[in-house]
Amino acid sequence: MPSFQHEALLQLFRNRPRLAPELLRDALHQPLPEFTDARVESAELTDIQPAEYRADLVVLLLDDAAVLGIVIEAQLSRDDAKAYAWPAYVANLRARIRCPVCLLVIATDPQVARWAATPIELGGGQRFAPYVLSPHAVPQVTDSMQALEDPELAVFSAMSHGRTAPLDTSVRIAVAAIAACASLDANRSGLYVDLVLSSISDAARRVLQAMDPANYEYQSEFARRYISLGKAEGRTEGRTEGKVEGKAELLIRLATLKFGPLSEEVQQQVRARVSEELDTMAERLLSAATVEQLLDSK
Repeated sequence: MPSFQHEALLQLFRNRPRLAPELLRDALHQPLPEFTDARVESAELTDIQPAEYRADLVVLLLDDAAVLGIVIEAQLSRDDAKAYAWPAYVANLRARIRCPVCLLVIATDPQVARWAATPIELGGGQRFAPYVLSPHAVPQVTDSMQALEDPELAVFSAMSHGRTAPLDTSVRIAVAAIAACASLDANRSGLYVDLVLSSISDAARRVLQAMDPANYEYQSEFARRYISLGKAEGRTEGRTEGKVEGKAELLIRLATLKFGPLSEEVQQQVRARVSEELDTMAERLLSAATVEQLLDSK
């Protein structure tokens, strides 16, 4: 089932479709056709088959006409059923857009990345192999100018290395990503800062807490509260409430990006849910067609 991390990761590519070809070219060193534009395409990949095929995201590269389709799958864990679905995604999209198609798997765990990279035997000597982006292949964006030019990549860098990189590097990645959010609209800025803070280690967060808060006035209100709660390390109850509050605020931001601005009443309903209810709503977010379906507690 889709999770906060799964949906937030895909949101980076929705907000900046060019991130997909950039990673294919720069991180995986794959040649790409000349293109002038990249856009998000329908992820419904069912053709005439009775089974329904829906990928996580599809990005289409264009140069007057379509030149390459990129099916993006955010894979947080092993799922052996994907060996049957992934080739169908590519074949059905290729038939629909009449141009080459590739599959890009974003794996947040090295073991999952190794599993996803195993070629799929199709029969008759045919094999299918997706492109797999493992965490170590994601660039470590520590330069503020590079982060400013590509905020989504900077946030993705924090999500990939925030807990595994050396402390100094992790902090530099987080600072660069947070600084890059200053120039974004309120929704993206708030969401991205929250993602960065939730992706780094406790030690890195403590280093950020020791910095001058005046340098981070552009953070979301939740981000400021999150840091304040973190400073009271002895207050277990405060930290627990902060985590639940964080889930609620992140869910509100993701739902806003999907459905448009939420009423104050709806936002309060989300904030009133307990942690387990928020997890269930997060799983429902991808399939929910309306806000009402998202809020449905049945």
